[in-house]
Amino acid sequence: MRVWDISPGYLNRQSLLGEHRELHGLYSILVQGKKGYSRHPETQRWVGCESGLARRHAVLVAEMGIRGYSHRSPIAETRCVIRWPEVFVTPPQLQYDLLKSKYQHRPPGRIPLAQNAQQLWAQHKYSVMARDPATCRAIGRRVAQMRHCSDCSALAEDLTLILRETPKNGRLVNVLEHMWGHVSDEATDDDRKTAEISTADLLCKTVELAARLLEPYLMASTALSDLAVYIHAA
Repeated sequence: MRVWDISPGYLNRQSLLGEHRELHGLYSILVQGKKGYSRHPETQRWVGCESGLARRHAVLVAEMGIRGYSHRSPIAETRCVIRWPEVFVTPPQLQYDLLKSKYQHRPPGRIPLAQNAQQLWAQHKYSVMARDPATCRAIGRRVAQMRHCSDCSALAEDLTLILRETPKNGRLVNVLEHMWGHVSDEATDDDRKTAEISTADLLCKTVELAARLLEPYLMASTALSDLAVYIHAA
């Protein structure tokens, strides 16, 4: 049993759908009192954090949508403050390492597994910017001073924790406009009209164009699935 902490964008099809199944099983144990792996470390760390588990499910569903997978097993989210586990069964950097080993001879996820701190940061930049531009600048300066061979463990954990924070709407919209800039030159008049309807339409059209154009920066960004959750939860 495993619920990953890193962005589901890094998971390939088998891992993504596998986590979705595992998460529903874990949710049934915690919320519906069903018997199962109740003593498993993964189960234990989510006790009292059902709201965080539901939020993780929402991010998984958003990522599944980007990949074109249908979803018919909703989990109701709460309007209360989201509570997350205080511990990791496996630290985020080791989760990346596990995937690198697992995917050596298998298809990768949507986001390439980072080879260094700079690549890891680029993949998370828009997600962090949506939370706090000041934090984004600070991490950018920190990463600029790191060598390509630097240990990314602390950075990986910091980024994972930041992505659990809820972005404010103004910052979220600002980041979506930045993301739209990557594909806007290829947008048709109809695309632009649709993107202007609402924030949700702006993201939807950005994702659609990014996938169609295989725009490299956006297709390797955690923000595509990460930020969709907060638009739909608003």
